[in-house]
Amino acid sequence: MSDSQWHDIGAAADFRRRTVTPALAGTMKLAVTFHEGEFGCISGVCTHAGGPLGEGELDGEYVKCPWHNWKYHFRTGLGEPGFEDDAVPRYETRVENGRLLVNMASATKRNRRKHPPNPLARKAERAPGPPRVLGISTTSMDVANPRYSTSDALLDIALEHAAKELHVETQLVRLAELKFRTCEGYYSKSAHACTWPCSITQMDPDDQLDRVYEGLVHWADVVLVATPIRWGNASALYYKMVERLNCVQNQVTIANRVLIRNKVAAFIITGGQDNVQQVAGHMLGFFGEIGFHFPQFPYIAHSRGWSAEDMENNQKYVMMSPDLREGAQALAARAVDHALLLLDHGAAPHTTSRGGRKAHRLALEEARAEAAEAAASPTGEPASGAEQ
Repeated sequence: MSDSQWHDIGAAADFRRRTVTPALAGTMKLAVTFHEGEFGCISGVCTHAGGPLGEGELDGEYVKCPWHNWKYHFRTGLGEPGFEDDAVPRYETRVENGRLLVNMASATKRNRRKHPPNPLARKAERAPGPPRVLGISTTSMDVANPRYSTSDALLDIALEHAAKELHVETQLVRLAELKFRTCEGYYSKSAHACTWPCSITQMDPDDQLDRVYEGLVHWADVVLVATPIRWGNASALYYKMVERLNCVQNQVTIANRVLIRNKVAAFIITGGQDNVQQVAGHMLGFFGEIGFHFPQFPYIAHSRGWSAEDMENNQKYVMMSPDLREGAQALAARAVDHALLLLDHGAAPHTTSRGGRKAHRLALEEARAEAAEAAASPTGEPASGAEQ
């Protein structure tokens, strides 16, 4: 075997200090392991989503990807038991004169077994039919022993009006009835580690937030979100859901892929203490960021103010108020009317313009592209007309 096929990747002693170390052979990313006195070397790029295996850790005899925990045997590159077909290339190694060499010609083939696509991964296309209204209740309660909730009550009134008087399809999702994990910060590891469908949804078949994803992206034309006010903010369950919806917005940032088109959001906000406008501002800001439209007067709200600690009277007020009942019904009507306008207009033929700076192509990618262009130019400068 020709020595030209062996690449010196560094001092062997350096690779003995850690169980997993990233390395380069030319431009090839590697994950070098040292386990029980033995070197191993596999590709540094995870088969699943391109995660950096060299920055992972050793779990027994398997290198665990730091992005989504996929595992590969440190010597063979094969996936963990039951998933052996998900394999990364492995390379022969040898130590010579204190240097660690890798034989690039010895690479085995990368392989990814055929996994059934996640149902959420299908193209977001509206199915024919009348307008569809999804209600999302974000109030927390003991599902086995439910209590009266003012936000829930007004949401029920709005959905009932939509179904019986507006003749649209309705669904109700109560977050308190779903078992779903909190966002685990994949975006903090890497922008591209936050995937669609959500990484958690792909890995955990018992995670039930898929019902929210299905409703928002694929089913609903109108989304009515109801929340109580908790210490001046929306409910904890609301924020738990919103953090998991990061994957919807990140598709705009990472892939210029807009999942929410021609959809309307409106809100119901109630609480025993005031701070309606702050809660509404956050909800409008977030749902606008992921692509929703809003009707005129996009929320109704009720609060008796800071000094109203007698919650039983607050409940009685909502139960007996014809104004709040009519307000919930009118909110549903405004939202459906706005959705009908959007549906009649149809999808815009052009690509939706990205929103704020957050939704532009990642600045780091722009910098890399400009650096590569400058390196390829004879003068070392970006080509004429390149964006500065």
